[in-house]
Amino acid sequence: MADEQTLDTQNPDANQAPEASGEDLAARVQVLEEQLAGAQDQSLRVAADLQNVRRRAEQDVEKAHKFALEKFANDLLPIVDSLERGLELSNPDDESIRPMREGIQLTLKMFQDTLKRYQLEAIDPEGEPFNAAHHQAMAMQESAEVEPNSVLKVFQKGYMLNGRLLRPAMVVVSKAPAPVSPSIDEQA
Repeated sequence: MADEQTLDTQNPDANQAPEASGEDLAARVQVLEEQLAGAQDQSLRVAADLQNVRRRAEQDVEKAHKFALEKFANDLLPIVDSLERGLELSNPDDESIRPMREGIQLTLKMFQDTLKRYQLEAIDPEGEPFNAAHHQAMAMQESAEVEPNSVLKVFQKGYMLNGRLLRPAMVVVSKAPAPVSPSIDEQA
């Protein structure tokens, strides 16, 4: 009997009735199930956060690849503008500058082909309706020949890089002619 008492003092749960240990076990199982459910929920949240971070990183890398040329392209556009202006201002009928014009035309074509290869598209909206998202109105001019808010003249072409505006086209926009007021004969 002394041995039984020694065992009982070493294991206090042994002194409790079997029903109490069953309730304790059920409560403990309940707590463990709640902890498991919480851990599973937290695991799902961490996995979703990780997936979101991975997706954002992939999008950032894609944008970096797409628009890495933006600054470089902006630096090249004045060169293209100068070549185009040189062709506009030179006389195509002057035989003395014909070789120079042909050289400028070839250089400009190579530049334009290279820009297209890197998804840099020119915006030359002459005759099109004015679009404030892609055009910058530098002036307005009355015109009876075209619809109001049409582009009459392009001062400088605009450019888009991979579908994103790099530089707006600088344009002159038409407006309706002012109504002519009838003259009043003041002598009458």
